[in-house]
Amino acid sequence: VVTRDDVEESLKAVFLFVKDKEQLLQDLRSKIEETKQRILEKQHERDYWLEYKNVGSKIHAEKISSLEKDIAEVKYELERTEEYYREALKVVREENQKLFDRHMKLLSEEALKNAVGYLDKNCRREIEENEWLKEEVR
Repeated sequence: VVTRDDVEESLKAVFLFVKDKEQLLQDLRSKIEETKQRILEKQHERDYWLEYKNVGSKIHAEKISSLEKDIAEVKYELERTEEYYREALKVVREENQKLFDRHMKLLSEEALKNAVGYLDKNCRREIEENEWLKEEVR
């Protein structure tokens, strides 16, 4: 038998879980922003070295190539991270929806039990006489 307190505790747990996941998502967004800032910094550095290269410096050509590789790697990692967190968020949302649906089902079952508990004798007699209502009561 599930009591109202049990259902409320379960709902509180679900909402705390969702809140924690939202905080995690916010933290991930800030990390993504930091990564985007690093990309911008690397791009500025690359632009500087490209300009230096165009002036005629062959000494730093390797560094330019290395920075371009770094930028490509950072972009790739950002895309992978975004995809990972997008999938994680999708899974969390699906899990939250399942939990919410389960709790709503429990609430509706408890409401039905409460409604049956408040029936008077005449209504109970009608229910006992009607097979369909007997099944509903069960």
